[in-house]
Amino acid sequence: MPPLAAVVCEPAKIEVGIGWRHPHYAALLQERPDLDFLEVHSENFFGAGGAALEVLERGRSSYPVSLHGVGLSLGSAVGLDPWHLDQLAALVQRVDPVRVSDHASFARGHFAGGAVHAADLLPLPFTPEALNVLCTNVQRVQDRLQRRFMVENLSAYLQWKPAQEDALPEFEFLNALARRTGCSLLVDVNNIYVNALNAQMAGLCADPLAACREWLNQIAPEAVAELHLAGHCRVSDGHGDIVIDDHGSRVCAEVWELYRHALSRFGAVPTLIEWDTDIPLLNTLLEEAAHARNIAEQVLELAA
Repeated sequence: MPPLAAVVCEPAKIEVGIGWRHPHYAALLQERPDLDFLEVHSENFFGAGGAALEVLERGRSSYPVSLHGVGLSLGSAVGLDPWHLDQLAALVQRVDPVRVSDHASFARGHFAGGAVHAADLLPLPFTPEALNVLCTNVQRVQDRLQRRFMVENLSAYLQWKPAQEDALPEFEFLNALARRTGCSLLVDVNNIYVNALNAQMAGLCADPLAACREWLNQIAPEAVAELHLAGHCRVSDGHGDIVIDDHGSRVCAEVWELYRHALSRFGAVPTLIEWDTDIPLLNTLLEEAAHARNIAEQVLELAA
């Protein structure tokens, strides 16, 4: 009997992309850097035509595109805006994105006899009632788009204090959402860390890194479809100190450490570098993307 051939296990490959924002439209189309996908904000490309859509289609001819929204208001008790969902459905049909996402937040509510949009990402109470609303709206989006949707955890600067004793921890709330609707979770590692830092300043968290690792440990791995990495800043004024998820700097060392932990738990999940304020040269984003890829390759090689 001939000897058995050795089996070589190749480490899983990681997809890394960047948020493609207006200052980098021309440079990216000209340089065509080595990236696995681009992410754009869905609302910037609503409409039947125009220069923005033409640029997006040019980018889509070279890279897969992920559509990331900020305005669906998935947790709103007044329901989704039909016009917004119509526009998103038309864009999905036109672009055929690899992933489509928005946030576990709300912005729409009743005011002065009608529905208004606050143009912000406001946090949800993690109650059974809020979960029912979120599940209903997410399912409506998935039914309309005929595809699995991703929902992102939020960086929140205030918290609800529900009267009910059955309010859930955030990770249980998100796990239940994924289980009930079949949607995916977009885990923003920076958002988790920002929330933990603010909790520490409020005296509610002794060890932000340990709290973040525990949060990641509790999320269902099979539900996670993408990871986000970004920078944040500290703001101090007469009202006090707060950490803001401004997407305006490089990823900090602690978030890179949490990214390693996320990869060890979730595996080769597509990873995005976000940068939305004080946007630097394209090469800076590419350096961050290359660093994410190097970390992922190291973690996944050890796991192979």
